[in-house]
Amino acid sequence: MNNVVKYKNEDNYAIITIKNGKVNAISHEVIDGVNDALNTAEKDKKIVILTGQEGIFSAGFDLKTMTKSPKSAIELVTKGSTLSLRMLSFPMPIIIACSGHAIAKGAFLLLCADYRIGVAGDFKIGLNEVQIGMTMHNAGITIAKARLAPVFFERSVNNAEIYNANDAVHAGFLDKIVPQDELLSTAIKTAEMFSKLNLKAHATTKLRVRKNYLESLEKAIQLDLNEEITFDI
Repeated sequence: MNNVVKYKNEDNYAIITIKNGKVNAISHEVIDGVNDALNTAEKDKKIVILTGQEGIFSAGFDLKTMTKSPKSAIELVTKGSTLSLRMLSFPMPIIIACSGHAIAKGAFLLLCADYRIGVAGDFKIGLNEVQIGMTMHNAGITIAKARLAPVFFERSVNNAEIYNANDAVHAGFLDKIVPQDELLSTAIKTAEMFSKLNLKAHATTKLRVRKNYLESLEKAIQLDLNEEITFDI
């Protein structure tokens, strides 16, 4: 792990916490830290609880890196999409305890988990890429189409519609919402529920269920490598 990603090992689960500044930006360092934490959880066969800071899960990619140059943007987006692919195919269950706002890549991480718990309150969740002048990347479209409720897919991707926690459940970003002070305890109870599964059967079934869109995501990541990512700001 590193300075922006913390790993806490418990009996039946591990808690991975992202702490990267005020908006919990997804940077190269964050992605590296999450990958290292997933390596440890996979080796130890631990169910994962991924969370952020109180009030914010993540506001998305580090914009300084994204706007530095087209090459810099492609590198970070590709790295982020590869993390999404890993999370979607990860052999252990991944629970996200969404601690507040989840925008752009923060919302995409929600779409890559097995169970997502949000908190009640005035929090924003959604994909704002088009709103900030970024044409949605192919990998993002593939993930959103696979995981969002169909009626919300184009509203979220084309229109950059942002949701409150209740509407985020209907859209498919979250599975349930709880009061802020119950977030971690609910995530732990969910991990205990997952621990009763046959985890080998879970891993194999997950890959069967997601086979088509995992293959589509791999192709989309390669397609994005050949396209320039720019911002019309």
